[in-house]
Amino acid sequence: MKQNSLTGFMNEVIVELQQEGRFATANIYKYALRAFTQSVGGGEIFWGGLNRGALHRFQTYLEDLQKSYNTISTYIRALRAVYNRAVDRGLVAGEFRLFANLKTGVVSEKKLAVTASQMQKLVHTPRSRQLPPKVRQAQDILSLMVLLQGMPYTDLAHLHKADLNDTLLTCHRQKTGTELCVKVLPEAMRLIERYRNHKADSPYLLNILSGTCSEKEAFEEYQGKLRDLNLQLSKLPGLCGVEGVKVSSYTARHTWATLAKYCQVPEEIISEGLGHSSLEVTRTYLKSFGGDELEKANRMIIDYISTGRKKVWSGA
Repeated sequence: MKQNSLTGFMNEVIVELQQEGRFATANIYKYALRAFTQSVGGGEIFWGGLNRGALHRFQTYLEDLQKSYNTISTYIRALRAVYNRAVDRGLVAGEFRLFANLKTGVVSEKKLAVTASQMQKLVHTPRSRQLPPKVRQAQDILSLMVLLQGMPYTDLAHLHKADLNDTLLTCHRQKTGTELCVKVLPEAMRLIERYRNHKADSPYLLNILSGTCSEKEAFEEYQGKLRDLNLQLSKLPGLCGVEGVKVSSYTARHTWATLAKYCQVPEEIISEGLGHSSLEVTRTYLKSFGGDELEKANRMIIDYISTGRKKVWSGA
């Protein structure tokens, strides 16, 4: 057990997280430890090296590298989580407000949503228009995420065959475990059929993940698919004549929420927040409203994108 240093203990925590299947968190901790180690000039960091001065210098170091606020916050929160775990295990005496006055919040740094007319151009490019095959597939995935109530890519990729019953899709969100029911619109069903997974040895509904990897390999496979999707989506605006717009796997969810708000869909049905900061709110509103209201909101948003005609929500 190498718990007499931050370096040794944090590496042990990373292994524990990997054993628990929490590979994304383990990766964040690994990158945070690597960056903190680089900021102090390398070598093993003992607990005495985790002090207010070192933490503030670490933040400045990341700022000098032009890391985003959220990246800096993620790394500092990772160090704080490991420190708190060490305190709980009695490995180090807790220091009051050690992480005070550091960047530990989350901010919305980018405009991740696009307008209805922009989304219409992005997803309704005539199939007669030549797009590279990988870009065309990414376009379809973007469209499908919008059609499925702004479903995150991780949830889409991990949909199981058993989740789809006729036109009702019932699944659990990857990050929260919250059950989500989506009435599948005809437009979405056509895309599902286009990318349906017919392999008998795979549990997945769509032909995105193989379903035959070990847990760690499956995480790495998903990360690779996500990187490739974002690469192809980054090419889409230029090929579709939509200038000044950046598109990523986040665009569908944020656009769906933004257009819903613009159509005056009640805030109890849509999530006010965006990205990771919206998960708690998302969990609440999905529990509170029935499928009919969500289907109505989804249909309204999809029609707005398709026709350019906005309708205002009516409770009737």
